[in-house]
Amino acid sequence: MVKFQWQDYVVYLFFGLVLVFFGITLGNKGFLTVENLFNITRSTSMIVVMAVAMTFVICCGELDLSVGSTAGLAALTAGYFLQAYGTVAGILAALLCGLVVGLANGLFVTVGNIPSFLVTLGMMQLVRGLDMRVTYTKPILITNDFFNNVFGSGSVGPLPSLFIWSVLIAVIGHLVLRYTAFGREVLATGGNRTAAEYSGVNTKRVKLYCFLISGAAAGLAGMLYSGMMQTARYSFGTGAELAVIAATILGGTSLFGGKGTIIGTFVGALLIGTINNGLIIMGLDVSEQNIIAGAIIIIAVAFGRKPVR
Repeated sequence: MVKFQWQDYVVYLFFGLVLVFFGITLGNKGFLTVENLFNITRSTSMIVVMAVAMTFVICCGELDLSVGSTAGLAALTAGYFLQAYGTVAGILAALLCGLVVGLANGLFVTVGNIPSFLVTLGMMQLVRGLDMRVTYTKPILITNDFFNNVFGSGSVGPLPSLFIWSVLIAVIGHLVLRYTAFGREVLATGGNRTAAEYSGVNTKRVKLYCFLISGAAAGLAGMLYSGMMQTARYSFGTGAELAVIAATILGGTSLFGGKGTIIGTFVGALLIGTINNGLIIMGLDVSEQNIIAGAIIIIAVAFGRKPVR
C-alpha cells in the first residue's frame, strides 16, 4: 500500500492559495481575466522549458547553473543567423549553440569528474561574457514574421504560441521521465549511483544526456525570448537559472537526486510567475516584489520537506 505523502502536493496547495488571494485582492484590477492569465503563461514559458530539462539534471544528481546565459547566447545566435541565412539556419544554430554548451558541461562533469556546480558556475560566467562580446551589448532586431509568430507573439486560436511550447515540452518531459527506460535510468542514477551501475546503467552517459537536454532546452528558451520580444539581447536569461531551480525544487524534485516530477515542476514555474504577476499588479517596487516572492518560496519549500526520522 502506497502511503500518502501530503508534502508532495504542497506546490499545488500554494498555487491554489496564491490564485485565490490575488483573485480576491486584485479582482477589480483584472488579475483573473483570461488575458492576464495568458500573460502569466507567456512570461513563464521560458522558465517552464528550462525547468523541465533541469528536472532531469537534478534527478540524476547534478545541477546546471548555465541555462540562463546559454539562453541569452542562443537568442543572439538565432538573431544573427536569421538575418544572415534565414529561418531554418537561425533555428538550427540556436539549438546547436545550446547543445554545444550542454556537451561541454557534460564532458567536464562525466570525464573530468568536476562537480557540476563548479563547472556550470564557470560556464555561466564564460557564456555571459560571450553574450556581451558577440554584439558588444547591442540588440539584434528580428523581423522574421514566421519566427516571431512560431516562437513568440503568435497563437493557435486563443492559445498563445508560448503557452503551447511550454505545455508541449512539459508533456514530452513527463512521458520520458515517467514511462521510458531512460527516465528510470535518470532516477536510478540520482537515487543511488553505485547501485545503478551494478544494475548495468551507464551513469556517465545518462548524466551527459541530461546536460545535452538542458542545453537544448536553453537553446529553445533563447528562441522563445527573442520571438516574444522580437529582438535578441545579451541580457536575456539573466537570473533565470535561479527561477528555474526554484520551480524545479518547488515542484517536488529532490535537490539530492533520485526523485522528481515534471507536472510539479510545471506548476512550480506557474506559481513563481503568478506571484510575480500579482505583485506587479499590486504596484510594489522591485525590492518589495523580491522580498515577498522569496519569502513565499522559502515557506513553500519548508512545508514541502518531509520530516527526517
